[in-house]
Amino acid sequence: MSRVQHSPPQADKIIPRATEQHCAFWRDPALPFVESRQACQSRACYKAHSHPTFSIGAVDDGSSLFTGAGTGQSRLLPGTLVFIPAYCVHACNPELDAFWSYQMVHLDGAWLQALRLESGQATRAGEPARISGDAGLYQRFCRLNDMLFSHADTAAKEAALIEFVGDYDASAHPPLASSMLPQLPHSTLKALLLRLEEPANQLLTLGELAALAGMGRYQLIRAFRAATGLTPHAYQLNQRINLARDWLRRGTPVVDIAYDLGFADQSHFQRVFKAHTGVTPGLYRN
Repeated sequence: MSRVQHSPPQADKIIPRATEQHCAFWRDPALPFVESRQACQSRACYKAHSHPTFSIGAVDDGSSLFTGAGTGQSRLLPGTLVFIPAYCVHACNPELDAFWSYQMVHLDGAWLQALRLESGQATRAGEPARISGDAGLYQRFCRLNDMLFSHADTAAKEAALIEFVGDYDASAHPPLASSMLPQLPHSTLKALLLRLEEPANQLLTLGELAALAGMGRYQLIRAFRAATGLTPHAYQLNQRINLARDWLRRGTPVVDIAYDLGFADQSHFQRVFKAHTGVTPGLYRN
């Protein structure tokens, strides 16, 4: 992989482009709470989605348009970091007919919460996405991710990750505009989400969900999207893809995942998975 040079972005300096299309994942069974991705010269596009991880992304080359549970889009230039809380609906895609190179680190929500509690901090529900143009922070993130992909020992990687996360100060970076307030009563929304989290209920019809909420189907679609950023159907698809990611990491065959998650066939599953993650199930697993 021809890596982008991680030098601080300057107004009069062009960061060199990577010359090779490449996407790689890093995982370590000894550090199950973190996963990292590096992508060079990618055209991959993502549907609006969320995941149960706190994610940190960095744009290395090119530019992208980020939508994060707010109104409008933010243009991310090389050297930009974006911090995305768990379950925050977002999408980040290259500009039209362009390539971009990026890095993304995903942190398990429970692990992050425990780490923050150690230092007297807490993860707040509904925390907004934040964007940083701090060149020093970008450089530090690049060094961290380079270490994760390196042959450094596990203890060193864990220590570097904890130090980076511990030093992160959300208040130093302006939040993106939040979406409109939920129109569903909190108790109704909670009941719907609990119902959808049950494995046997991941294919509930819109009519079934509307009956549970005590409203019409049109009203449910509008209210659910205002509360979560996704329609009920898109929310269920997103949830199934998050399960698929977990099962792929465990080595479950793709054909079994497609069947168990209720997709029409393996081809249908692969199309939906790539639309949400930017890669095929096979590439993600391997």
